[in-house]
Amino acid sequence: MLLATLPEWVPWVVIGALILLLIVWMFFTSKKRKKQEQDAQDLINAVKPGNKVKTIGGVCGIVVEVDNEENTFVLETGTEQSGKSYIKFDRQAIYQTDAVVEKPVSGKDKEKPFEGTEEKSDEEQTADDEN
Repeated sequence: MLLATLPEWVPWVVIGALILLLIVWMFFTSKKRKKQEQDAQDLINAVKPGNKVKTIGGVCGIVVEVDNEENTFVLETGTEQSGKSYIKFDRQAIYQTDAVVEKPVSGKDKEKPFEGTEEKSDEEQTADDEN
């Protein structure tokens, strides 16, 4: 009975609100996914010789050479006793690494901290209170 007494535009408003909610949700999840993809790409690009790497195939080793033009790296595996081997991989094969992404330092971080935040002596505090 109650639904029959509602104006005919009410269901359209509800449908429109649901569509708007869906669009907003898709926008924010897309933005979050793109940030995660960018962070993963930055980590892959941060790999340099000396970093430990585990590939998607499970091969673990130490990076000895990185070729930015071919987007590849050479991984050293094995030990002196068992014999070392070198394998060339595409950078996209990196699954885990100990590489650290270096964040660029912004201008705000370079500024000196505000001077004048030192604690005042009791005499200076009393003089300020009197003024």
